This record gives sequence, C-alpha cells and structure tokens, in this order.
Amino acid sequence: MFVDRVQIEVAAGNGGRGICSFRREKYVPLGGPDGGDGGDGGSVILKAQPGVDSLAALAHRKQWRADHGESGGPANCRGRNAHDLVLFVPPGTIVVDESTGLVLKDLATPGDWIVAAQGGPGGWGNMHFKSSTNRAPRETTPGVKGEVRRLSLELKVIADVGLVGKPNAGKSTLLSRLSRARPEIADYAFTTKTPILGIVAVSRDRSFVLADLPGLIEGAHAGVGLGHEFLRHVERAGILVHVVEPMPIDGSDPLTNYRAIRDELSRYDASLGARPEIVVMSKNELPGADEVRARLAEEIGREVIAVSAVTGHGLDTLIHRVVEELDRDREGATS
Repeated sequence: MFVDRVQIEVAAGNGGRGICSFRREKYVPLGGPDGGDGGDGGSVILKAQPGVDSLAALAHRKQWRADHGESGGPANCRGRNAHDLVLFVPPGTIVVDESTGLVLKDLATPGDWIVAAQGGPGGWGNMHFKSSTNRAPRETTPGVKGEVRRLSLELKVIADVGLVGKPNAGKSTLLSRLSRARPEIADYAFTTKTPILGIVAVSRDRSFVLADLPGLIEGAHAGVGLGHEFLRHVERAGILVHVVEPMPIDGSDPLTNYRAIRDELSRYDASLGARPEIVVMSKNELPGADEVRARLAEEIGREVIAVSAVTGHGLDTLIHRVVEELDRDREGATS
C-alpha cells in the first residue's frame, strides 16, 4: 500500500531519576553520599532510508515512544541510557510540526535525519550536592521529561524524470516498456492513483529514475479531483516528459489537452511551467498519429518525439533525449 501522508505523535523518553544513597562499608565510618545519576531518555529520530518508498510502515500507529532512562544506583552507578527510536522514512519526506506549522526538515537525500523529539537528560544523585557544609545531602533531582511532538509527514516522490499528461495518455505503458516497473494498465482513465517509480537502465553504469505520475485534469491546481495530491509529486521531478495521446478516447483535441496540462502546472507552481520538458506523442502505431504530432510540433515550436510502447518505435530516441537533458541540467546546477 502506498501512503504519502501521515500524522503521528512522537514522544521521547524521560530521563531516569537520580537516587539518594550513602556508603555503608564497615571500615569507612564517614562514607558520604554515593547516589548515581539517572540515565538519559531515548530520542525519536526520523531518517531517510534508501529503498523505503512509502510511509505505510508508520500509518498503522499514531504514537511512537522511545524508552525512558533508568534510575541511578548506589556506588555512584549511573543509570542506563535508553536507546534512541529510529523511524525510517522515504527520501523526499517533509517533516512538519503540527502545532506551529513550521517545516522542521526536508529529508530530501538518503541518509538525512532529524531528531524529532529529544530525550530528557537524567536527574542528579545526591553525590552532586555534597559540600563542606553539607556532608550528608539527601537532595536528588528527577529526570527531565522527553519532548512530545505531533508531526505531519508528507512524501513528495523524488525522481529524475516525471511522466505527466492527461489520464489514459499512455504513461503507465511507457513506464513498463522503459523499466521493470509493472504499473496497472487498463483502457480506462485513472488506473494510476499513486506515483510509481521505475529505474531506466541506459548503460551498465548509467541509469535514471522515472516516475509515472497520476493523470491530471483541468482544475487540478485548485484541488479539483485529487489535484493537489498529484501535483505535489511533480515538484520533485528534475525534468518532465509530457505525454500526449493522439486520439483521446473522450474525443478531445490533443493540442487543447497539451495546453490544459501546461496551464495546470504553471498555475500550481510557476517553477513547474519553467521546468525542462520533453514532449512525447504516444501510441504512434495508430493511423493519423504522425499528422497530430506534426500539428503539435508546429504549435509549440519544438520537437515532439513519436513513440509507440507497442512496437518500440522512438523509445531509444526518448531515452537519448532524456539523458541529454539530465546532463544539461546537471551542468547548469554545477556552473
């Protein structure tokens, strides 16, 4: 099950109590205090882990609690520190404090982590309070309580390339031909309801991550349908491959569909409208597809790559263009 948004409560462990104790050896008449400090409570840590692609593992529990530190012991023995509780999340997870609405951290890169709730330090035993005027102190302090936070975790899928377009434009079929991903494919709209990632192998030492993003409809930028749920995943894609169907089953005009999707992306986030885009005409095996492709290319003044997931036509050309665009994007980022 793919889950891309959860709300949880994280509670760090309390520090252990310091104790009151005195040395009682037979031959040490003035032994003095020897109460040990309490151990520290465990913290709750969120860590972006490669291979984790959903927040489903956190969805079944609303509260996550770390252990408390142990109380101190006699003979100046410190209590045991509690182990930290580490929760693994997918790279691309945004951590938001619900009480303030502030973004605590964007765990965008594998290995990124954040202490979501800090464990409480242990209390002091009575040995800390001895002095020249107080040789038999009985004061101790309790451990400090650990932090408690309510968090909202939101996943925005990270991919090198995102497939966008109208529902049933052929994105899922294209993903299945370019990678080993096996999305649901059917002759009706909205078969893809969640992002699906696939690895496209270019050569032995080169590959890129391709995401099949759910189809968009007009009004998506304003939340129509599941617009916001879909569009926020587009934000993480480095470049976009815009898939246009030459003969939509609803009888709509392909050029109008292209302009509508471009408009939805720009209205949701102006930076998406400026994102590098490769335009693809799918289902090139259909009669008349070449004429539609030529009309679209003339309309936008750019190349439109004709592909067919059925015959394999144009797939190598598409991969080559994607690699060129990725290289250009990386060069621009480093310059």
